[in-house]
Amino acid sequence: MTARGRLEKGAMMTIRDRLARGLAAACLCVAATSATAEDWPQFRGPGGRAAGASVPLQWGNSENLLWKTALPGGGSSSPIVHGDAVFITCWSEAGGGQGPTRHLLKLNRKGGMVAWQRDIAAPGPDDPYAGYLTEHGYASNTPVTDGEMVWAFLGKAGVVAFDMEGTEIWRTGVGTESSNRRWGSGASLILHGDHLICNASEESQSIRALDKRTGKEVWKAEAAALELAYGTPGVVTLPDGSEEIVVAVPGEVWGLDPRTGKLRWHAEMGLTGNVSPSVIVDGDIVYVFGGFRSSGSLAVRAGGRGDVSKTHVLWTSRTSSYVATPVLHDGHLYWIDDKGLAFCSDAKTGKEIYKERVREITSGGRPVYASPVVAGEKVVVVTRHDGTVVLPAAPRYEVLAHNVFEGDDSDASGTPALVDGRIYLRSGKFLYAIGTKE
Repeated sequence: MTARGRLEKGAMMTIRDRLARGLAAACLCVAATSATAEDWPQFRGPGGRAAGASVPLQWGNSENLLWKTALPGGGSSSPIVHGDAVFITCWSEAGGGQGPTRHLLKLNRKGGMVAWQRDIAAPGPDDPYAGYLTEHGYASNTPVTDGEMVWAFLGKAGVVAFDMEGTEIWRTGVGTESSNRRWGSGASLILHGDHLICNASEESQSIRALDKRTGKEVWKAEAAALELAYGTPGVVTLPDGSEEIVVAVPGEVWGLDPRTGKLRWHAEMGLTGNVSPSVIVDGDIVYVFGGFRSSGSLAVRAGGRGDVSKTHVLWTSRTSSYVATPVLHDGHLYWIDDKGLAFCSDAKTGKEIYKERVREITSGGRPVYASPVVAGEKVVVVTRHDGTVVLPAAPRYEVLAHNVFEGDDSDASGTPALVDGRIYLRSGKFLYAIGTKE
């Protein structure tokens, strides 16, 4: 049975019918926040574009390292930045068989000192630390902030809101279930107007909109096909000014009404199994990567109604990324996959421009989980155990720099943040600030 067949016979009917019968909807007018161009308020930065100002080409323990701060535990989430504050999540074992505790930290951007740390335990049993869950742990969801509050999605511990001084404002559960793989949670929150959009696929096979001030559920869209959909949703602005929430699930791409969560359109695709990369949004074009064994990629034009598979899919390709979300820059998509291969493809056609083995990556297993970012005219890719590789943000392959912090052998799987010519990079042990010393 196709993914679409499964949805039509039950799961997507939940979105179409149950929501139409009474889930509350509220107008999601885009509200201005206090975030500026120099902030990095969410996963992959402002608008999910994963681009910022240029940073130093080379760094290490004795070069362009502004500060490093020890973290209370590991994590695969990204740091976010607003003003003088850096926020990061981590996790550690609580001891006594109580399972993992998640941590949210606020650090001072200038010196790296911890301003406060808040510890959050799950309300009940969590997934055992086994299998692929050991690849990323219990802190893989990047927080989001608007400069007045900061919100963290912490898997089975729910979504928690704090003010900038560390006072907890509210806490809302979004489910305590597990997928059939028990791989743990991976999607990050996005802020859309007054609502937080949470892909709780692992916890409840649902996407939810929460009121950012109260945590109250505004709408919930449930579907069995959300299982194994680990990507962060994206927001598309259509030519007429209307907006859509777009998310990739195994076998399909969905466009949802941000006011209600109702399905507006869907497009079938060959990316089956788990879909881990987040969608990439450029105007009304959405790029999708992932699937089991890196099934492929495609570009689809958002908008339309119903099945747009034959009208809105612009191209498909067998080239793909399994975990990392590629970065779009000047008409090209760049990434290093989980096998250590660097790719560049044409965003207009999907044609592969290059595919090269990165010889600086020598570790086995899956050596890259972090998503690339563009810093000026450089593509920066953090590897799990082989430092950071810097490539040109141009359709030619060259390793411009290979930067390593000696003595840190922990897993570095978090996507870095770029702010004001600095790069904030996390490992399993430390948060590093890299830049030119004033």
